[in-house]
Amino acid sequence: MSLSIIFMGTPEFSVPTLRLLVDAGHRVVAVYTQPPRPGGRRGLDLQKSPVHQAAELLGLPVFTPVNFKDAEERERFAALKADVAVVVAYGLLLPEAILNGTRDGCYNGHASLLPRWRGAAPIQRAIMAGDDKTGVMVMKMDKGLDTGPVALTREVEIGVNMTAGELHDRLMQVGAKAMTEAMVKLEMNDLPLTPQPEEGALYAAKIDKGETRIDFGRSASDVHNHIRGLAPFPGAWFELMIGGKPERVKVLGSELAAGQGPAGQLLSDDLVVACALGAVRLTRLQKAGGKPLAAADFLRGTPLGAGTRLS
Repeated sequence: MSLSIIFMGTPEFSVPTLRLLVDAGHRVVAVYTQPPRPGGRRGLDLQKSPVHQAAELLGLPVFTPVNFKDAEERERFAALKADVAVVVAYGLLLPEAILNGTRDGCYNGHASLLPRWRGAAPIQRAIMAGDDKTGVMVMKMDKGLDTGPVALTREVEIGVNMTAGELHDRLMQVGAKAMTEAMVKLEMNDLPLTPQPEEGALYAAKIDKGETRIDFGRSASDVHNHIRGLAPFPGAWFELMIGGKPERVKVLGSELAAGQGPAGQLLSDDLVVACALGAVRLTRLQKAGGKPLAAADFLRGTPLGAGTRLS
């Protein structure tokens, strides 16, 4: 026995789920993903999404509609006569014609403990808020934004120094296993659905470039959470005077440290910087145009001592 599945996803986060569903013996009758986007060093080459590339390697048919406003696109979807659609970070809002276009509807793998962190950036927002746990929920989609009833939950602890990139990779694997398990239960008609409570609902807004600058005028815990929540992308940053000119430096890792002083001032020669309350040690940095470096390697190329001000 196996399900006939339409898979809908775009980034690397979605790929393990696609592969695991295929490995489990399900019939993936089509893969929907975002259209190729300009990329490459000059942005002139059209690059297929990670899901598109994985699907082609698996020999699966791929569709890349810009949206589902065209009746022809909706009819093509319905004509696949799939049992279910599996959606993981697809990146398009699905109209009711698509939500209801398979026998059992659409099931989404969402990287948070709903209703907390509905929306586009649940991994980053959970860390930036200082949450000590998150997870993956498989839910049946409705026309709301991540509001559908929940079928399966898997919790994941967030380590005190864990970055968004590290949490992404952990949830990517947990989510693939969770969705595959949910599809087994669906096939056996044993996948109960529990409505989400409205209490505790939070929206995980997309990360805006305007919020990436580090504000050392906040508490050390807030600064630490901000740094790791934006690492490795887009990266939290500060400005440093180098050669008489301000240069942007990304911080891709940090840890809480002891110390107190004027906010933004280095308290030691190993990159402990004072915050409004407490201090953080910067452990991984990247200058504009450079590669990410551990703090010791960064300091060999850019010596900084106690008393230096970061802004």
